[in-house]
Amino acid sequence: MPQSPGSPASPDLSQIVKAYDVRGVVPDQWDESLAEVFGAAFATVTGASALVVGHDMRPSSPGLSHAFARGAAARGADVTEIGLCSTDELYFASGRLDLPGAMFTASHNPARYNGIKMCRAGAAPVGQDTGLAEIRDLAEQWSATGAPPAAATPGIITARDVLGDYAGFLRSLVDLSGIRPLKVVVDAGNGMGGHTVPTVLDGLPIDLVPMYFELDGTFPNHEANPLDPKNLVDLQAKVRETGADLGLAFDGDADRCFAVDERGEPVSPSAITALVAVRELAKHPGAAVIHNLITSRSVPEVIAEHGGTAVRTRVGHSFIKERMAQTGAVFGGEHSAHYYFREFWNADTGMLAALHLLAALGAQDGPLSALVASYERYAGSGEINSTVADQAGRTAAVRAAFAAEDGVSFDELDGLTVSTPAWWFNLRASNTEPLLRLNVEARDDAEVGRLRDRVLAIVRG
Repeated sequence: MPQSPGSPASPDLSQIVKAYDVRGVVPDQWDESLAEVFGAAFATVTGASALVVGHDMRPSSPGLSHAFARGAAARGADVTEIGLCSTDELYFASGRLDLPGAMFTASHNPARYNGIKMCRAGAAPVGQDTGLAEIRDLAEQWSATGAPPAAATPGIITARDVLGDYAGFLRSLVDLSGIRPLKVVVDAGNGMGGHTVPTVLDGLPIDLVPMYFELDGTFPNHEANPLDPKNLVDLQAKVRETGADLGLAFDGDADRCFAVDERGEPVSPSAITALVAVRELAKHPGAAVIHNLITSRSVPEVIAEHGGTAVRTRVGHSFIKERMAQTGAVFGGEHSAHYYFREFWNADTGMLAALHLLAALGAQDGPLSALVASYERYAGSGEINSTVADQAGRTAAVRAAFAAEDGVSFDELDGLTVSTPAWWFNLRASNTEPLLRLNVEARDDAEVGRLRDRVLAIVRG
C-alpha cells in the first residue's frame, strides 16, 4: 500500500510509474488517496489552469478518476470529467479542448490492475522524459510529507459528455457515404468498445453483430487483449457462423483495433497499416508515413510504391509521436495495432483505422481477404517471448552466430535486427520484465520456422 498522507517515509512509486504511464494493482500498490496526489502533481507539472479526465469500465476507475480530479482542483485547475470513455476519446477531448488529459485504464491488464495514461494539451504524450518523472517525484514527496499545498482559489469540477462529438469528428475524417451494406462482427471484450462502437457506427449501412458489449472490468469472457490469438477465437467463430464480411476486436480501453477477414483469418496489423497508408497518401501525395521496425517489409514497400516516404522508428508510442511531429507524417502504424493519425493530433486511434478499413472494403465488391492480399507479402512468426536473465549476453551470442555469414547486416535501432534480402529478425529486451522478444519475417513459413528455431536455440540454450 502507498503511504498515507503524513507518513514519515517517502513511498517508492517506481514500481507503478512506468516508462509511459502509471500501472499497478489496486489497492495493493495504489489507491484513491494516491490518485488524488497524482492529480495535484499532474496539474502542477503541466501548469494547467484546466484539464480533462476520463475513465474506463474497471470497478476501481470511477473512484480513482474522481480522486485525481479532486487533487487537480485543489491545486487550482478546473477539471472537465468526461466519464466513461475510450483512451482515444480522451485524446480527442484533449485535442479538441486543447487541454492536458488523464485517462484511467489499465488497457488489457487483469481486473485488479488500473493505471493512468496522461497527455499534455493537444494529446501530446507524457512520458519519463516529458514530465512523468517529475510527476512521480512530486507524488512521492507529497505522499510522505502530507497533502499538497492548496491553491488560494480551488478549481471547479464539471461533467461533460463528448461521445457524440468524438464520433462525429471521426466520421468527418473518412468518407463512408457510398459504402455497400456490410455485416460486421465486433468483439468489444467487455471493454470500452462496447460504449463507443454503437455511436460511431450509427447510421451506416452496417449489420452490426455485437459480442461482449456489456461493460465489465472483470472481463468475464476473455482477456481484452486481441494481440493474443486465443482471444480472437470467439470472434473468428462468430464471423464464420454469421457469414460476416469481417470481424473487429478492440482491447480493453479500445485504442487498438484488430481485424479478421470473411474466413475468420486474422489480418495482420502490418497489412492494415499498409492499407491505411495507401488511403492517406491518396489524400496527401508524397507525405511521410511512420512504421516501427517490427512491421512487415511490405509496409515500406507499399509506401514507396504509392509515392510516400517511409520513416522507420523504434517500437513505442512516444517514439512514433515524436517522429510524426518531426516529419509531419500523415500516418503511423505499429505491429501491435496502434495507428496514429496527423488529423487526430498525432495520437493513436484504433477506431479511425477501423473506419478506414470499412470504407475500403465497402467501396468495392470483393472480400476482405482479396483486398488485403497485396499487403500480405511475407510470412511472420509473431512476437515470441523468452524469459532470459542475461539479455545482453544472449543477444550478443545471437549476433556472433550470424556474424560470419555472407550478406547479413545488423542494426541496433531497437534491440538487434539481423537481415538479408530474403529475411530478417529482431531481438529486443523488454523494458519491464526479464524477457527477450523475437520477431521473424521471411518469404515462407518454412524459412520463418528455421530462423525462429535457430535463434531460440541460442536465446534459450
